[in-house]
Amino acid sequence: MRPSFLDSPEAVYGLLVLGLFIVPRILQRFRLPAAIVTLGLGAGAGMGFGLFGHDTTIQLFSTLGIVALFLFAGLEVDFHELRDGVWVLAQHVVIQLVLLGVGSFACATVFGLPTRPAMLYALALLTPSTGFILDSLPSFGLDKSGEFWVKSKAIATEVVALVILLIVVQSSSVRTLGVSVAALFAMVMVLPVVFRVFATAIAPYAPGTEFTFLILVALLCAYITRTLGVYYLVGAFVVGLSAVRMRREIPALSSEKLLGGVQLFASFFIPFYFFKAGLGLTRDTFTVHSVSLGVGLVLLLVPLKTFVVAAHRRASLDEPWPRGGRVGLALVPTLVFTLVIGGILQERYALPVALYGALVVFTIINTMIPGVLLHTPPLAFEAPTMPTAPHLPAFQSERSSPPRAGHDGRGT
Repeated sequence: MRPSFLDSPEAVYGLLVLGLFIVPRILQRFRLPAAIVTLGLGAGAGMGFGLFGHDTTIQLFSTLGIVALFLFAGLEVDFHELRDGVWVLAQHVVIQLVLLGVGSFACATVFGLPTRPAMLYALALLTPSTGFILDSLPSFGLDKSGEFWVKSKAIATEVVALVILLIVVQSSSVRTLGVSVAALFAMVMVLPVVFRVFATAIAPYAPGTEFTFLILVALLCAYITRTLGVYYLVGAFVVGLSAVRMRREIPALSSEKLLGGVQLFASFFIPFYFFKAGLGLTRDTFTVHSVSLGVGLVLLLVPLKTFVVAAHRRASLDEPWPRGGRVGLALVPTLVFTLVIGGILQERYALPVALYGALVVFTIINTMIPGVLLHTPPLAFEAPTMPTAPHLPAFQSERSSPPRAGHDGRGT
């Protein structure tokens, strides 16, 4: 008996890749973000057909995807931009910390969660998904000033959120927290030395290996932080930040060829992360209780977060309410952070299925909101945008230029 076409693993994976890259693009006309479509494909494959449940290849590709995503998020950081708006950003971070404190208390009181899971649950609800937001930013219809503030606020919030995630997850004992902080500090100190050694001892004799080196370092650091219990994203993000710090000293880390290679790498593997997240969903995730709770969280938190951002911008920059509201809406999506923290809560703190389902429903809806309310089609999340001109010493792009006096909504 001749084997069936679908009995071949190559054929199955080929069809999977075809579906992950073609179906999301077909559905973009309905303003559905590619990440949400890919998540839905994973849910359909898992719940509907029982496929890829314990597939090690999907798990590996998923890991490569989340590492590539947060490596890109780190590479997008521009310290000069953050310094240009430091006071407004500091106020924004303080406001977010207050919201996190109130949200943690509410989660502990309403859902009956212990202190640490309550803080993580609030973090999952309130932290914007920087990778998704930066990739979709051109589609939000904002002016250059609005894009600058959305990018800066998303990055600043995520940096603080990653620090809080590390502290909360590792705060089971003083020793555990001390070891984790020391290891992360050592990573930050050692990475520039590693980059310099590569630039002087390896790159001259092995040209064209910069891309491979950066990816391998990101994977290594991601696995180190995963071993520490704070997931892959922290290590990959730190590598991206370190590469940004070394751009002027080591130009090879900012060449167009290198960044193009990282972009292609990320564009292939990121969909597998969302597909894997979808595979983890079950019918119990979408009960009447979890769906209604998730919708309730959207109705409560999306207007609240948008209003807080708009009010802050009105008070600090004298910006009109409509413009501040657009910035606030652009910061609404929480997709990646919600899924990652939701997984941590399930794995380490036995989060009830209903509360996890509410997180999934909440993040699916809030991720689609900007594309609907800002009246622009969402970009394909599987093709992250390369960091632009801040890494090029010869010129500075308009996108990366800080807002000038009279053009940033200050009303001068």
